[in-house]
Amino acid sequence: MIENINWYPGHMKKTRELIKDNLKLVDLVIEVLDARIPISSRNPIIDELVGSKPRVIALNKTDIASDKETKRWREYFANEGSTPVAINAQSGSGVSNLLKLLERMENQLSEGKMRQKPLRMMIVGVPNVGKSSLINRLTGRKATQIGNKPGVTKGKQWLRLKNGMELLDTPGILWPKFEDNRVGIYLAFCGSIKDEILDLPTLALELIKVLRRDYPNLLLARYKLDDSCLEYEDIELLDEICRRRGYILPGKRIDYDRAGKAILDDFRSGKIGRITLEMAD
Repeated sequence: MIENINWYPGHMKKTRELIKDNLKLVDLVIEVLDARIPISSRNPIIDELVGSKPRVIALNKTDIASDKETKRWREYFANEGSTPVAINAQSGSGVSNLLKLLERMENQLSEGKMRQKPLRMMIVGVPNVGKSSLINRLTGRKATQIGNKPGVTKGKQWLRLKNGMELLDTPGILWPKFEDNRVGIYLAFCGSIKDEILDLPTLALELIKVLRRDYPNLLLARYKLDDSCLEYEDIELLDEICRRRGYILPGKRIDYDRAGKAILDDFRSGKIGRITLEMAD
């Protein structure tokens, strides 16, 4: 069992201060969440900083999350008082719905005024949740650098959207200590914590444990396993996957390092299937 995953580099402290100092300049906040882990990817520090400021929840990566659970999460956030939108920033799916929503909110803010002001917003979220991909979709150009590792965006930048709206981008922000260890593990599964500080074979073993419980058929299908393999211990199941995939070192030793990276990559890319780890109930 992985314990006490924490990652809070110096730039995240600066991001917290940046959000706090610039919040008064914007009309609303777009919070980008990973649709596979909507609660674990929701930073409580952002809740504390944003307060009662109008907020749009962009549930991203819905292409690799369960459709059924995404629908339930949209209902959950709507009942909570936020405005949820399901998107896939990588392909652009759902982004037009988000733009229409922002235009309605802009019109509401300018209602009764002589001159319509452009909507100003801030985009926030944990690392590697897809903020940069979404911004590039909204602006219609490669306005920010994109990477599949956390910590690519380093500082704030004001950007103008195609419709004249203004958007403040901020680096991803994690929090100093995860009260629930499962939150840290789920963030690590989804790539929001640097792989370099993690034990990837052990993390992959934790993922197998979750998948055999909640998505056994997808796990069996991806690695061409028999139903009987679900009766194995977790480490035996990992060993069987390694043998089927050829992750073997000289002397018939299991190559756990290669297996750990490959299994996590399969999950993160959606190759295992459309998986939501946190259910709305």
